[in-house]
Formats: sequence, C-alpha cells, structure tokens
Amino acid sequence: MDESGTGKLTRQEISDVATGWGWRLLRGALVTQVAVESLADAADLAARLTSGVGCGRDQELRLDVRDGRLILTLQSAVASMATRQEVELAHRISAFVSTLGLSADAAGAGRPAQLLEIGIDALDMAAIRPFWKAILGYVEEPEPDDPPNGIADPDGQGPSIWFQQMDAPRPQRNRIHLDITVPHDEAQRRIEAAIAAGGTLRYDAEAPAFWVLADAEGNEACITTWQGRDQAAA
Repeated sequence: MDESGTGKLTRQEISDVATGWGWRLLRGALVTQVAVESLADAADLAARLTSGVGCGRDQELRLDVRDGRLILTLQSAVASMATRQEVELAHRISAFVSTLGLSADAAGAGRPAQLLEIGIDALDMAAIRPFWKAILGYVEEPEPDDPPNGIADPDGQGPSIWFQQMDAPRPQRNRIHLDITVPHDEAQRRIEAAIAAGGTLRYDAEAPAFWVLADAEGNEACITTWQGRDQAAA
C-alpha cells in the first residue's frame, strides 16, 4: 500500500484491504456490522470490543447496538477520513470478532451498511450555512474536499449536510436532495431497485462517484460511493 510514498492511503488502497476483512469504505469511514442473536449479545460484544482492541487517542469508533446486530463505524477523529491507523484497527477488530465465532460483514445482517447525507442547493452558501449549523447544533465538516462546504453532527447521530453552489435559481427542481452512500459493490443493485420501483436515472456522467435518480414526481436522490474521488481529492 501507499506506493506514492506520501504516507497517505488512497481510497482504492483502503477499500482493497478493508473489504477482505468484511468492512466497506463509505465516504471517509470504514463501516461493518456483526450479526448476533439478541440485543444483549450486541451490547456484550460492544463491551468486549471497547476493552479488547485498543482504540487509539485520535481514532473514532462508533458502536450502534441493535437487536440482532452491532454496527461499527471507524475513522480518524482528526482527518475525518480513514487512515492507515484505522485500517489496522479494522483488521484487529475483525480478527477479535472471529475469535468469538462471529464475523464482520458489511453486506450481511439485513440491509448492507450505508451512510446518509443531505445536499442543499444554495446561491449564497455563506449566508445559509450558519443557520443550518445553529438550528441543528452541527459543526464544520473536518474533511475539506469531500463534501465541500459541509457541516456535520459532532455526535455522529444525524446525517452530514453539504451545500451545492448554484449560479441561478432552479425552481423546476427541488433544492434539497438525499445522498445515500453505499458500498461500491452495492451501488448497481440499489440503482436497479430504485428504477424498478418507478424511478428514473437522471445523470451518470460522474459515476461511480455518484448517480442522480428521481422519483415519479422528479424529486432527486443520489447513490454515491467512494470510487472516482481520489483524483479530485489529490
């Protein structure tokens, strides 16, 4: 990995390694889930992980305890992006889980792991961003290049919001849309399902970074993946 010699892993390098351990790269985070028998088992596994894998000082590991599964999200608290340290921690977590007779599998345990973002079209981003930060209790998105002008929930509970610069009003379309970030190997299935459910594909020139789809009344949503973004972020 890191053939460039810069010390920073590309999204492709992160995905190639982490996918083999049952994780998927979603935007800047590594995500997986572990199927268990009950809510009590998920809570017990969360407790074992927090004491058994050695999360570092600048690493952010979020544990979402559910009835029947434990969802894990891992990224650097400083860079808001998975780094070499998070990749190594993901490996340790997968190995630890396997010693318990369980497995980390981002694509299993029901719906594959995903992240949700909200995109807002804006003519004057500087004028409206403070409003959304204040009303939601959000903070500046630490990652500067993806998405641009973003704000985020400091507790990681709500979806990130990013602002898309517009040159002129576009009253013929909605100004807020959802970005659903899915594993790169889930994108085509999700797109096909949306089209089969009455949607249409509006734009795919920048795939596999994102596809724009719309419902029967023209309301838009994007399916996004980590792919196709390293060049833009370089």
